[in-house]
Amino acid sequence: MQFVVLCCLMLAGCLPQSRHVEGSKILAVYAFPGKSHYMMHTALMRELVESGHQVTMVTAFSLEKEQLGSNYTEILIEPVYDFWHDVKLNFGAQHLFELTRMTNYDFLKMLEIIGLKTTEHALRQPKVQALIHAKQTVGVFDLLLAEQFYQEAFLALARIYKIPVVTTSTLGYENHMSQMMGLITPWSFVPHGFMPFTDRMSFLERVKNSYASLYEDLDRLLNYFPKMDAVSREFFGPVLGDVPKVKQMEREISVMLLNSHAPLTTARPTVDAMVPVGGMHIYPPKALPADMQAFLDGASEGAIFFSLGSNVQSKDMPQEMLQLFLQVFGSLKQRVLWKFEDESLRQLPPNVMVRKWLPQADILAHPQVKVFITHGGLFGTQEGVHYAVPMLGIPFYCDQHLNMNKAVLGGYAISLHFQSITREILEHSLLELIHNATYKENIRRVSSIFRDRPQAPRKNAVYWIEYVIRHKGAPHMRSAGLDLNWFQFYLLDVIAFVAAIALAAVLAALLAIRLLMGSDKKHRKAKAH
Repeated sequence: MQFVVLCCLMLAGCLPQSRHVEGSKILAVYAFPGKSHYMMHTALMRELVESGHQVTMVTAFSLEKEQLGSNYTEILIEPVYDFWHDVKLNFGAQHLFELTRMTNYDFLKMLEIIGLKTTEHALRQPKVQALIHAKQTVGVFDLLLAEQFYQEAFLALARIYKIPVVTTSTLGYENHMSQMMGLITPWSFVPHGFMPFTDRMSFLERVKNSYASLYEDLDRLLNYFPKMDAVSREFFGPVLGDVPKVKQMEREISVMLLNSHAPLTTARPTVDAMVPVGGMHIYPPKALPADMQAFLDGASEGAIFFSLGSNVQSKDMPQEMLQLFLQVFGSLKQRVLWKFEDESLRQLPPNVMVRKWLPQADILAHPQVKVFITHGGLFGTQEGVHYAVPMLGIPFYCDQHLNMNKAVLGGYAISLHFQSITREILEHSLLELIHNATYKENIRRVSSIFRDRPQAPRKNAVYWIEYVIRHKGAPHMRSAGLDLNWFQFYLLDVIAFVAAIALAAVLAALLAIRLLMGSDKKHRKAKAH
């Protein structure tokens, strides 16, 4: 018996030990009031709570309906800040359909406005103030989770509670992340997130891409950072005294969870601390409401699903464009299920059903859905790929153009410019996606790649959060490039040194030649005399 016990103990010592972190206390700050962003946040909160962690979440939208239990505490930001009001006011737009006319530089200004305004609004909340001015801070939390979306002032909470940071990026990879994580992103083939390019750029596109990327880097450094630094000082100065610069706090992030995954993003240089977890919001499909189920089941010629997301609302579509869409839909054999926020829409063709809200992923999972008309948001694009539904993209702003260009390059989508849509273009595009089998074949191939992972995205996200908690940060994963001056980082000092040596060698050679020629002249003169 003793021998058996000894063998068991020896065997147990050889087995890998559990690396799960039990009951960690996590502070999550998701203050940006973007509804689509909460698809990722909600999935992550649910997974953390189910893994046994205690989560305190600063949130713009309540997760009460999720029934997360006693391990979840909510600090609700009220009222919800209407940042689109600020955007429309600043750019003189009546509705979001006009954002298709904005430039890349307008998008950066838009993000600056909504980032500063929503951050200030959240930091003024009495409950958030109580979090900042808490008397007890040591051992209260083990980790800060924060969204990587123009809310950088909240990173100062990690200094107050002396905890490591994991950030989540709902937009996936962004241009400025190279500065944050200490790597060089090649602008020659990695398109800026807001530019309508792919990774196959012409010379002129590479010029534009380099200019846009450099412009953003300098704009953040010289314009945006000073403004966010001022917000940080105002709200955290009374507690911290000397508040670190945003640029410094960003460089102390342990791990960044990215809403991205191959092949939906450009292959690029990266570091271990940048972890792709795209698609973590996608769950097994649930049963549809009876009317929707019957509508799709009865679509013998197939169905089209139309949704422009949570920000751009179809009810605000200009009347002439609305009539154009209805005419085209009415002429099709397919049924159309349309997320339309005004269910009193008149003169609706018999093959069209509109609803204020639709369970997007569950609809895309239905086998009769042949085409997904989308604005090209990253969450919807991932769902379309996951369920292998070809897409007709109508991008409006920011990363939507890049997402749809990637889809077009992959051969599973057609992208249209909203203001340029005609009845003929819309009808031809839909029929092409329905009847040309190539689109379906391509998206099945891409879907297979997107699903093929060593670990499910939610499990992967939780693993890295627990990894940072276990090791009290991840300084061993931090790039040493973050400690270099900009001229050292880009090897400008080495280039200057090599250039100086080369120049010195050339000058020495010229001087030697000149001296030899002078000596030769003197020799010839002496001979002549």
